[in-house]
Amino acid sequence: MRLCGASGSGFAVVGNTPSCAICIHMASDEDLKAEIERLRAENEALKKPARGQMSLKVSEKGGLSVYGLGRFPVTLYREQWEKLLGMADQIRAFIRENDHALKKKE
Repeated sequence: MRLCGASGSGFAVVGNTPSCAICIHMASDEDLKAEIERLRAENEALKKPARGQMSLKVSEKGGLSVYGLGRFPVTLYREQWEKLLGMADQIRAFIRENDHALKKKE
């Protein structure tokens, strides 16, 4: 570790990475572009849920979309979700009663 001499501020430089604003400002355009690209990729990765996980999102038209059930999201409006959730016990009973006829995706 050495001290940054660009500003005389005494900020430490670990390896080749300066920690003072003047040294960072002096980074090459290529370094900055590479860092921006790295941060964009990291940002995109964080936006996407891990494979197999479900996530919720408000659609452009104001519907509630559930991602992760299949290839496409399941999108319904609030009233539709409330009706469907109100039938949760009936849906569970129907699934139990028709288990022999229903296919399971594995």
